[in-house]
Amino acid sequence: MSLVEKIPCTIVTGFLGAGKTTLVRHTVENARGRRLAIIVNEFGDLGFDGSFLAACGVEGCTEDSVVELPNGCICCTVADDFVPALTKLLDRPEPPEHILIETSGLALPKPLVQAFQWPAIRSRVTVDGVVAVVDGPAVAAGMFAEDPDALANQRAADQAVDHDNPLEEVFEDQILCADLVVLNKSDLLDEAGREKVRAEIEAHLPRAVEIVATEHGRLDARVLLGIAAAAEDDLDARPSHHGEGEDHDHDDFESVAIPVGVAGSPEELAARVEKAAETEGVLRIKGFAEVRAKPMRLVVQGVGRRVAAHYDRPWKGAEPRDGRLVVIGLKGFDRDAVAAALRG
Repeated sequence: MSLVEKIPCTIVTGFLGAGKTTLVRHTVENARGRRLAIIVNEFGDLGFDGSFLAACGVEGCTEDSVVELPNGCICCTVADDFVPALTKLLDRPEPPEHILIETSGLALPKPLVQAFQWPAIRSRVTVDGVVAVVDGPAVAAGMFAEDPDALANQRAADQAVDHDNPLEEVFEDQILCADLVVLNKSDLLDEAGREKVRAEIEAHLPRAVEIVATEHGRLDARVLLGIAAAAEDDLDARPSHHGEGEDHDHDDFESVAIPVGVAGSPEELAARVEKAAETEGVLRIKGFAEVRAKPMRLVVQGVGRRVAAHYDRPWKGAEPRDGRLVVIGLKGFDRDAVAAALRG
């Protein structure tokens, strides 16, 4: 099978809360009938992203076109989870025309790109492109994107600074592997802020990579799909903090799913999430909840102290309505404090 006949796959990476799922869903909704499949990887105890994507109801993307890999970081479970899931999609009577792979916010993309060299799939698929989604306001606030030289000098001068920040390394590895960088949430930045973020991202890039500003993950599918990077054949141009064969684990992070009762209103629940997010070490809060007297499911997503909530679809007849929010944070964060805040 020639390169042209291989099924293209787009890897969507990005740090926690950058907007990967929103970008993928928008792409599916605007694929103009193209037959897509999605592999989504979760870091947490609740299948939030897979459920959110499967509910899109778009022609050509049925619920069985969304494959969830909830058993850990996708870059660490390539043999056990990813390759079998991909092979199953390829073996369908009508295989997808393009596959979107959404990694968890803590995954490293390069090991996943390397997996496309496995003999079982190498002749059948190609990495059309690695797309790194960046949370513009978070970067503007100096999170995980400081100037490398300035950061090195700061660490050398202050022994109290963590010299091996796992959060920053994950963020940088995602940027270093990218063929396209999506600067998301740009509507929350002024022009000076957007230019500052662009400059900080470019300081991490080892080669010329297009940076596209978006709002709410709205990017033309023709920009996201069809990059034709064949990234699996271009690994040397994608440096990483983690060398080939080097262990990568998530011992620095943990997650917990916390039940929440029926909310009086979206605003009331958002206030609880904002309070929980103030707990030291909390990185991300996301999930579903029921709102009193409302027939639709409420989606809640919180990154830092920024919380968004919206209704995505009606509750299904026999569907349990027990709200649950997944909290992802640094190991040892105060779960009791977070649970107390979320339960009001």
